[in-house]
Amino acid sequence: QVQLVESGGGSAQPGGSLRLSCRVVAFPQDYSAIGWFRQVPGREREAISCISMRDGVTDYDEAVAGRFTVSKDNLPHMVYDVHLQMNDLKPEDTAVYYCATGSHYFCEGGGLEELYDYDSWGQGTQVTVSS
Repeated sequence: QVQLVESGGGSAQPGGSLRLSCRVVAFPQDYSAIGWFRQVPGREREAISCISMRDGVTDYDEAVAGRFTVSKDNLPHMVYDVHLQMNDLKPEDTAVYYCATGSHYFCEGGGLEELYDYDSWGQGTQVTVSS
């Protein structure tokens, strides 16, 4: 069963940067992509970025496009690190950030797809942007 573990969250000032990482273990061969999501308490979870693990295609929500960059490192034994470089952070970027995947999830550059509670999620990492 695929496992996802986020790291790299923390605090930053507006205009600052943080880099999140998602360690993906046992990524199934028939799965296609990893997504990054974020959630603020009391609000719906939102998709912000994705990356195809097959060909590296990426996509972004307009709220983060031009500021956030997703990338991946292929490691041995079906292990991957998926990174989210966040630059020019804004207070509205404050949220818990999650990486996730699912058998039906694709990243093809035509818009971000949804994942659901029954899909595979990491535990989340808190990002706080304030002065």
